[in-house]
Amino acid sequence: MSLKFISAEQAASIVKNGDNIGFSGFTPAGAPKVVAGAIAAKAVAEHEAGREFKIGIFTGASTGDTLDGVLARANAIKFRTPYQSNKDLRDRINDGSAPYIDLHLSHLPQEIRYGFWGSVDIAVIEAADITEDGEIVLTTGVGIAPTIARLAGKIIVELNAKHPKFIRGLHDLYEPADPPCRREIPVYKPSDRIGTPILKVDPAKIVGIVENNMDDQVKAFTEPDETTRTIGNRVAHFLAGEIKAGRLPASFLPIQSGVGNIANALLGALGENPDIPAFEMYTEVIQDSVIGLMREGNVKFASGCSLTVSPEVLHGIYADWDFFKDKLVLRPQEISNNPEVARRLGLITINTALEADLFGNINSTHVLGTKMMNGIGGSGDFTRNAFLSIYTCPSEAKGGKISAIVPMVSHLDHSEHSVKILVTEQGVADLRGKSPIQKAQTIIENCVHPDYKQLLWDYLKLSKGGNTPHTLSACFNMHQEFAASGDMRNTRW
Repeated sequence: MSLKFISAEQAASIVKNGDNIGFSGFTPAGAPKVVAGAIAAKAVAEHEAGREFKIGIFTGASTGDTLDGVLARANAIKFRTPYQSNKDLRDRINDGSAPYIDLHLSHLPQEIRYGFWGSVDIAVIEAADITEDGEIVLTTGVGIAPTIARLAGKIIVELNAKHPKFIRGLHDLYEPADPPCRREIPVYKPSDRIGTPILKVDPAKIVGIVENNMDDQVKAFTEPDETTRTIGNRVAHFLAGEIKAGRLPASFLPIQSGVGNIANALLGALGENPDIPAFEMYTEVIQDSVIGLMREGNVKFASGCSLTVSPEVLHGIYADWDFFKDKLVLRPQEISNNPEVARRLGLITINTALEADLFGNINSTHVLGTKMMNGIGGSGDFTRNAFLSIYTCPSEAKGGKISAIVPMVSHLDHSEHSVKILVTEQGVADLRGKSPIQKAQTIIENCVHPDYKQLLWDYLKLSKGGNTPHTLSACFNMHQEFAASGDMRNTRW
């Protein structure tokens, strides 16, 4: 087979109304950059001509604006799963015009293989290199690429010149067998490799190669502020104390960390704490801070699903490839996020909450219980199976008008049974071995902002008893007050 180069517009002409399209990548890292824009332009033209045009979209996780944003603005989305973080798409989801299905990220590839989502008509894969016999070197994100490339009827490759061919070997691509033939996933330490470095596809399915030369749309994180720095230091101090107490091994355990400014500040704090030894990571997203910690010798190895780093940091990695090539591996998300592997490795998992309630339940996804923010992502994959699960959040938001700690979460993503530690800038609540009322007392005393402490103590006094002392007539009063007056501090019981 000879490689067939086509334009983005020619690629879009292959897409039909109603097609289900799988895109590579995980976050903006490794997500296609130009084909989606041409599909969006086709959708606009079809709509102007009075014809329906929408596609179903599978991705690894969130993507860049050149995928989620353009398709949302073109009203071209039949459905979207499993995760997103784009403002325009979020608006479409919350006004009901873009049906969105929030999923645990480790579940999607197998659900596609099980036939739960119908056909994969087209896979769009970003590549650093491709050969005539169908060997593809992926770029900075893997996501669901092996599954969609194997199942799709047609494959479009975006060949991105920003990524050098010499990164062949960065990836470890492995698809487990489906039940009843599935065996154990033989990852016993973060650096184990169990698959292949390239994505091998049937070259007859490749209908065209579109060239692009665009960086991943990953923004550098802001420098830690006082709140995020304090949260990070509290987590680092807590984990150092666990080592001293013998509840963590002196050699430490692998870290999984979520995405965002708090996670970035937290990883920096772990690196700065002299009582935390150099550690490995088994996570989904490898961020800027991880690369800095590697250069300093504080992170020994990182396994993830994507290199979600700013363009400047990525170019530095490529420039120092001899240093980094044996310290990084990227896997499909059903391996990077696999509950079996998380349980076996004994991960310390650290994720971010939108809100927590007095008993340790966590809302990661919905503002006031109804409006989708981003999605559950991989937090559930890791939390339920952690050696030690930690959730962090600022104690308040909107200048104090919102308390992140409420009587009952307005949407439940992670139950109290899975959450061991809660941390805000106010302090640390260790929930292990505590009854519901003891959890509530610990959270109020250690994590709640002073403006809300008495309010929440008063809530507990309303209860007429029971194992979990809720008052159903009042448990959402803080949310209702914010909806009515814009300030939870005005709540009355």
